[in-house]
Amino acid sequence: MKYGNLILEKKEYVFLKRLLNVTGYYKDQNTKDSLKKLSGELTTAIIYDNEEMPEDIIRFNSVVTVKSGTWGTEFQLVIPTARDISANKISILAPMGSAVMGYAEGDSVIWNFPNGAKELQITSVKQAERPIDIDVLL
Repeated sequence: MKYGNLILEKKEYVFLKRLLNVTGYYKDQNTKDSLKKLSGELTTAIIYDNEEMPEDIIRFNSVVTVKSGTWGTEFQLVIPTARDISANKISILAPMGSAVMGYAEGDSVIWNFPNGAKELQITSVKQAERPIDIDVLL
C-alpha cells in the first residue's frame, strides 16, 4: 500500500461506518466477506479533512481503472442508491467497490472473483468534477 493504510475523508468515513452498520443482512457470502474485510481495514484507516485528501485516493465518486492480467475495467465508485451497472457505477457495498475504497493509484488488492482470488492493480484514479455532497447524506 502506497500510504500504509486506507486513507479516508472524515465525512466519507462517518457515512461509510453508518452504511456498514446496516449491511449484516446480506445473504451473499462474497459480499458479506468483502464488507467484513473493509470494516476491519477501517479500524486502522488514516482520516483526513477534505482539503488534505491526496488526489490519488479512491473515494466516493472516484473513477477507477483496475486490471488483473489481461482483464481490466473502469468504473465509478458510488453510494448504493446511485449504482448503475450499465453505466459502470459500482456501489461501495459491492465486493469490488468495498475492495478498493481508500486505496491509491498504484496499489494492488486481492479480490475474490467467482473463479478464485486474483490480484487487482489500481492503474488510474480520477476524482469526479462534482464530488459527493456528503453533508446531505449525514
